[in-house]
Amino acid sequence: MALALTLAALIFYVPANIYPIMRLTLYGAYSESNIWDGCVSLFRAGQWPVAAVVFLASILVPLLKLLGLLYLTASNGQSELRARRQRAWVHRCIERIGPWAMLDVYIMAILVASVKLGQFVTVLPGRGLLAFTALVVLTILASASFDPRSIWEPAGATA
Repeated sequence: MALALTLAALIFYVPANIYPIMRLTLYGAYSESNIWDGCVSLFRAGQWPVAAVVFLASILVPLLKLLGLLYLTASNGQSELRARRQRAWVHRCIERIGPWAMLDVYIMAILVASVKLGQFVTVLPGRGLLAFTALVVLTILASASFDPRSIWEPAGATA
């Protein structure tokens, strides 16, 4: 189950980061932006620490977490001690970076911005928002469905 959820989340990762998350209309000027555009805009505006945090929390950490989960679920049941230790290390890394994968916080920021700026700006969801939401939900479900005890169980063992 965790493998299927992880693969589905990885599929949604690409459109969530390529397609625009939101569309803005301000006094007739129209613009679309995705997460990467937001990082670049923050960097160009001199807000490089904020740009780095957004990049890490919204692009890099979720990808690393999903790739780690893919490795753990795809290599389930390896019996060598070395492979089990490596899987345990990957699991510990995923647990440590987990709090930095704040994709749901980004979604909340979009919703707050649309409410706060509603009288001045028209904020509409972009095509990437659905993929972004699916990515968040699938990542949470994949993490929750992975049983860390499977790292140490021999191949073919059932709980």
